[in-house]
Amino acid sequence: MRTLTARLVAVVVALVTLATVLIAVGTTLAMRAHLHDRLDSDVRMLLGRGPMMGQVPDRGMPRMGMMDQRFGTLLATVDSDGTASGVVLVEQDRQSWASARSLTGPQGAALAEAALRGAPEAEVPDLGTYRLATRQRPGGAMEVAGLPTSEVDRTLGQLVQLELLAGLLGIAAAGAAGLWIVRRQLTPLRTVAATAQSVTALPLASGDIDLAERVPDDLVDEHTEVGRVAGALNRMLDHVEESLTARQRSEQQVRQFVADASHELRTPLATITGYTELARTRPETAPTALDKVEDEAVRMTGLVEDLLLLARLDAGRPLAAEPVDLSLLLLEAVNDARVVDPSRQWRVVLPEEPLTVTGDAARLHQVVTNLLANARRHTPAGTEVTVTGRPDGFDVHDDGPGFAPDVADRAFERFVRGDTARTREGGGAGLGLSLVHAIVAAHGGTVTLRSGPGDTTVAVRLGPVSTSAPAH
Repeated sequence: MRTLTARLVAVVVALVTLATVLIAVGTTLAMRAHLHDRLDSDVRMLLGRGPMMGQVPDRGMPRMGMMDQRFGTLLATVDSDGTASGVVLVEQDRQSWASARSLTGPQGAALAEAALRGAPEAEVPDLGTYRLATRQRPGGAMEVAGLPTSEVDRTLGQLVQLELLAGLLGIAAAGAAGLWIVRRQLTPLRTVAATAQSVTALPLASGDIDLAERVPDDLVDEHTEVGRVAGALNRMLDHVEESLTARQRSEQQVRQFVADASHELRTPLATITGYTELARTRPETAPTALDKVEDEAVRMTGLVEDLLLLARLDAGRPLAAEPVDLSLLLLEAVNDARVVDPSRQWRVVLPEEPLTVTGDAARLHQVVTNLLANARRHTPAGTEVTVTGRPDGFDVHDDGPGFAPDVADRAFERFVRGDTARTREGGGAGLGLSLVHAIVAAHGGTVTLRSGPGDTTVAVRLGPVSTSAPAH
């Protein structure tokens, strides 16, 4: 298949060729009509002068000067019976002299036949093509004058040769200029194609992708077709790079998630195996061993349930969408925390109007309890924890020591825990805040953390919240 350059140049050459042919044909036809008009005018003028020398000379007539007549001039008379007689001036020797030669029978017959038909042109044997003019004489005879078209034909032939030569040169010049211009104009397009080919050669299936290929900025111009293509390609490569980066980050998170989950599950499994072996070798420790096995099984069950919930949320599985009395939910969660841990001060601040939100009540309750459990786990006794209900969500604030700076930036990532929470007493698996983030995101909301010594606030925003009473 021919390249775009070849096709464009071929189109340019074809258009120039067509224009050249049309101009040449038009010029030739116009010139031919003009020359024939002039020749016809000369023939009519010749006819108006009357018979040449008055009489038709014989073959022995001496030569006469041609001061005002051209060689090949023809004068004849056609009688009423169709017979024609006349003379034609022919050149003699190499001098500017002419003699009048009588028309032959075939010549006279061809001339008479054309005159009787009123034809403007006749083919006279041995003399060539003539333009004719006729005039009726008294008695039925007809005078005929004619001039040869040889000079007109020769002039037109020279014109056609000149047009052919000029046309060929013009077409060749148009082809060369078209090739140069098309190649120059398509240079940006070749750059775009080269960029696309470079990208296709990159291994994009896996791994860390360095997609640095871009069309140069000087070729990006929204006012030209190629410039818009270049800009679109660059934007597409930006999106592809972002997608590949997100994919790589997701793959790394999955690998890290699997590794962390395996580590968290390995600990209770190892504990269960150890106490099972202890109970088998020392039967008197069986009650204690069974209690530890049960504790670890409960812990492992909770971890697996959290992992399954995260997996479902990651898969985009929808949650329930029901009216939830957010005020009642916050009150119950704070009362539960106060019963579980009376060593801290638990407060709840709510507006006078009940807050209602559409969502999953169980999951929203889990968000609140996870945040309160996180505050209980990582703050000393006597810390004041305040839950404040707002029209668009709620805040959980405590005056504890706060998050370490390196942990605060990654607090909502999975299996992220502070150094003080890495023991099993009171410690978690590091999934509490990640579950909070996932559940709130599934409700179309956001969760943010602001932490410092004596001032830590987790703000949950669930979007527009109705302040009407919940439906029962």
